[in-house]
Amino acid sequence: MHLQSAAFSAARPPLPTPRAGSNLPDGGHCSVPPVSSSSSSFSRDLPPFLPRIRPLSCRPTRFFLAPRLANRKSSLGLTTVVKAAEDVAAAAAAGGTENHGEAAVSSYGSNSTSGMVKKLQLGFLFGLWYLFNIYFNIYDKQVLKVYPFPMTIMTFHFAIGTVLIWLMWVTNLYKRPKISSKQLVAIVPLAIVHTLANLFTNMSLGKVAVSFTHTIKALEPFFTVVLSAMFLGELPTLWVLISLVPIVGGVAMASLTEASFNWAGFWSAMASNLTNQSRNVLSKKIMDKDEETMDNITLFSIITVMSFFLLAPVSLLVEGIKFTPSYMRFAGLNLKEVYVRSFLAGVCFHAYQQASYMILAEVSPVTHSVGNCVKRVVVIISSVLFFRTPVSPLNSIGTGVALIGVFLYSRVKRTKSKSA
Repeated sequence: MHLQSAAFSAARPPLPTPRAGSNLPDGGHCSVPPVSSSSSSFSRDLPPFLPRIRPLSCRPTRFFLAPRLANRKSSLGLTTVVKAAEDVAAAAAAGGTENHGEAAVSSYGSNSTSGMVKKLQLGFLFGLWYLFNIYFNIYDKQVLKVYPFPMTIMTFHFAIGTVLIWLMWVTNLYKRPKISSKQLVAIVPLAIVHTLANLFTNMSLGKVAVSFTHTIKALEPFFTVVLSAMFLGELPTLWVLISLVPIVGGVAMASLTEASFNWAGFWSAMASNLTNQSRNVLSKKIMDKDEETMDNITLFSIITVMSFFLLAPVSLLVEGIKFTPSYMRFAGLNLKEVYVRSFLAGVCFHAYQQASYMILAEVSPVTHSVGNCVKRVVVIISSVLFFRTPVSPLNSIGTGVALIGVFLYSRVKRTKSKSA
């Protein structure tokens, strides 16, 4: 009997659902009675994204519509069902119940669209990070070739960053932070190593080729492992140690065959590695103890301002006042070119670091490390092409092996973080 009824229901054409208060074809009238306990039980069996249905009581009637919805399943997934339920509740509160299905589908489509927009924004940030880093290295190297005062130039870069940060706070592009004295004390060591890391990088860029500086800086994972083991007690796994072998071997091969090699440039880049990774270790060691945490952009902004005030007096004491127009003319320099390129280098310097911290706020540190490895490859290739740096086959192989090692290290760290 049930099979015949089901077959009849499937074969018959769908009938229009009468609404409350409407006249039936035979002249009858429909009304919606109060919800009974049986109807409440029926409603609870429905999926959450469907409206609660009250059975229609009609007089006189030639038919009774009982929708077979109790066993209907959703194909949109758990997340979408929950979202659809929220949409249904919002629509019911607004007094409308006719377009709930459309609202659920619309919500599903909007989630997909927002995910795609977020990926495009992240890709755009990566592009800005790489582009500003390339132009910074080019403009900075051009200035350092004719104006060999890395401290003064670095102070100028931090000054430009400080002005940009001040404008960002004044115009409310980013909320001005409220910093406690406890936080300032904790940030001072980070600002010191941040200042030293960028200063040593600038000193290396003034002594050797841009490509060689970045090849040496590929040793950063080696210093990360050593410092983390010494100060954080984080012992590396066997696979991490294996990934360090091509990094160290590749940098050694590139150094032995580098045409622009000199010890001042080499040790400056090594010191930059040490201070850069010390900053990361200090950040993890100090900021984890601070209950009042701050976001990456705020931390970077405060460190930049501190770096300017830390380096400015040291720069004046060591290199003197050698940035005035009179000194530039006395040294036979093109005043406009030096000032303009120094300004552009400073803007690009702040912009690429700002983009880096913005990316770090959106992705994991391991993903950021992989992006940094790709960035180093892009910078090395761009600088070799722009400055027409002579590169021997062994030098190219050494650089390539080191960068492959960095990539393997990043992959090992990613696998470790997923397993954890």
